[in-house]
Amino acid sequence: MVTMFDDRPRDVRLDDRKSAILAAVVQEYIATAQPVGSGSIAKAPSINVSSATVRSELSLLESEGFLIQPHTSAGRIPTDKGYRYFVDNMTRPGILDSSSSRQVGDFFSAAHLHLEEMLHQTSNLLAELTHNAAVVVGPRPEAVPLRRIELVGLSETAATVVVVFANGSVENVTLDLEQGDDDDRLAVASAHLSARLDGAVLGDLDAVDGSGDDAVDRLCATAVDRMQTIAANDHVYTGGASEVARAFDAVEVVRSVLHTLEQQFVVVSLVSDIVERGMSVAIGVEHGVEPLSACSVVVAPVVVEGEHLGSVGVLGPTRMNYPQALATVEVVSDRLGRRIEEG
Repeated sequence: MVTMFDDRPRDVRLDDRKSAILAAVVQEYIATAQPVGSGSIAKAPSINVSSATVRSELSLLESEGFLIQPHTSAGRIPTDKGYRYFVDNMTRPGILDSSSSRQVGDFFSAAHLHLEEMLHQTSNLLAELTHNAAVVVGPRPEAVPLRRIELVGLSETAATVVVVFANGSVENVTLDLEQGDDDDRLAVASAHLSARLDGAVLGDLDAVDGSGDDAVDRLCATAVDRMQTIAANDHVYTGGASEVARAFDAVEVVRSVLHTLEQQFVVVSLVSDIVERGMSVAIGVEHGVEPLSACSVVVAPVVVEGEHLGSVGVLGPTRMNYPQALATVEVVSDRLGRRIEEG
């Protein structure tokens, strides 16, 4: 069961010393996945105070909810509130390293694939670059202009309606035929639909102008009705589930995360909600999907000709490398949008 909730921390300002110590804890915990002690923080180049002062500041940061101490003798680890402060006040999208930038460029330069396959491969690319699970939500067919419709006979009683969209994606639905609906009639209906619907979008489609042939018009009307079932389809692709599974020690958490990633509706709702709220990062409980409360999500919209037609994102443990994730998602979403626009 998926429960939606929202528990975002209130904005709090820390002084420079506390900010530097919190950043050092977050960065070391991201790198090591081990509780961070005062001794290692005091040795950090950005910290110019004694271990005793660091211990005092760590206690204050803990009392203010930015850190927790999992065991009495252990060091500290960041809370969701600590990560949020780090992301909002001390993080900017990093610059993608030259190797990753080249990999992204090579991928999209060579991506002469149907849209569905490109989206699938993009999710794998994101997962490979970030070592997190990746989510790519493509444009819904209802919002993409049509280019061509073909009615192809399968038997004497059935045909398939092949719908080609302007972005290169292809969808199809089956259609029942009546006596006399031969290949010639299907060809006439195909030509009529393609001529009348070129540039239209399924979301605004009601009816098609008559052709003057009642039998052809019946076929066209039935085809348009069947095409409406395509409109609400989501193109959702996930990659790198094994990467996020390796990030958690608890079997129950891994099982919960993987099960949730398999639920397409939840994934689409999760990504769409974060983007609609104007967020690029949702940490822990902020994204509102309880089974993923140990995870953070970094997302960016895919914009094509000024319209938001999809999203890309990565999902991983709250100790993910936020600067690198932000940089990767930003670059990939930009390149994907440009590639879709090119057709």
